[in-house]
Amino acid sequence: MNTAEYLAALQRDGGAFIASCEAAGLAAPVASCPDWSVADLCWHLAEVHRFWNNVVADQRQTWEGYEPPARPSDDELPAFYREGLAATIAVLSAADPMQPNWTWSSDHTAGFVIRRMAQETAVHRWDADDAAGAAVPIEAALASDGIDEFLEHFLQAGSGSAPVGGSVHLHCTDVSGEWTVREGADGFEVSREHAKGDCALRGPASDLLLALWRRAPITSIDVVGDADVAARFVALSTLD
Repeated sequence: MNTAEYLAALQRDGGAFIASCEAAGLAAPVASCPDWSVADLCWHLAEVHRFWNNVVADQRQTWEGYEPPARPSDDELPAFYREGLAATIAVLSAADPMQPNWTWSSDHTAGFVIRRMAQETAVHRWDADDAAGAAVPIEAALASDGIDEFLEHFLQAGSGSAPVGGSVHLHCTDVSGEWTVREGADGFEVSREHAKGDCALRGPASDLLLALWRRAPITSIDVVGDADVAARFVALSTLD
């Protein structure tokens, strides 16, 4: 996906997110985020947008010194969220994707932030949709890219846990997207290829992404081969 597609996804899913928050009601529980209400979810995403807006707008080289906003009252949250989303889209649209700025990843560019905001917003849009009783799949191409981002930036963060004990092949059945994950001495080695693994996880891109992000059980996708390896992999890769 390119920058324009990420920004379009951020605008689309960002708007759908707050519409679902309002449809669900701010006091409603969010089943996919235990112990959170819809108000908590709305505040979280509003705060995330504003943080990264600040990082990119100021070309910050560290997160230190950032002053988070005060949480508004629940009845003010939707307007606060919409204002922050619009400002974030404006800042990211004006930024050179190659601009250097701080990120927590090995990719210290505004392009990383643009992609991350599209992906973060898409998953939380699904959370809000689900809370409103109207969950719909994440757009397929965006979900496939989200799997790629997850394997590149999030799976490695969990590589100090117990070994998976085998290789895993992930295969999107509705759009392009195949990866093989193998354990190495220094973590996981991810290759974008069709290859036989000790197990395979297959399904629509949205279902695969939601399983990786703890939103859907492994039974929501097809598991071929060693089911124990598959279960250990998904347990390892499901970060909060």
